[in-house]
Amino acid sequence: MTAITDDLPARLIHQEHEGWDALVRGDGGTHFHHAMTDDAVLITPGSVVERGAVMAALQGATWDDYAMSEHRVVRLGERAAVLAYRVRASRDGAPVDLRATTAYLYHEGRWRVGSHQQTPVD
Repeated sequence: MTAITDDLPARLIHQEHEGWDALVRGDGGTHFHHAMTDDAVLITPGSVVERGAVMAALQGATWDDYAMSEHRVVRLGERAAVLAYRVRASRDGAPVDLRATTAYLYHEGRWRVGSHQQTPVD
């Protein structure tokens, strides 16, 4: 199988849903332990969080629900791509509207998260 295939957008969107589903279940830390590269980061307004701190912060933390839309995949070569999308979610009953991007790298036979960024929609 080649790293970049015609079904890449569907594959990355599916993987992004798996991450959000893990966050809703409360096992985001475990999920992202396997899904992230060793040097991955989470970028939020005002901070850049290293992989270990991401996993610790996400384990047990939950979101009530989420809905993704406006997906766009930008291929960055044979083994890299960025998924950009909008996500409307809620945590503890408070709604959040975000633009998000996840940079994926094809590594060790699978697509892994290299970075994830969230920016609030104004």
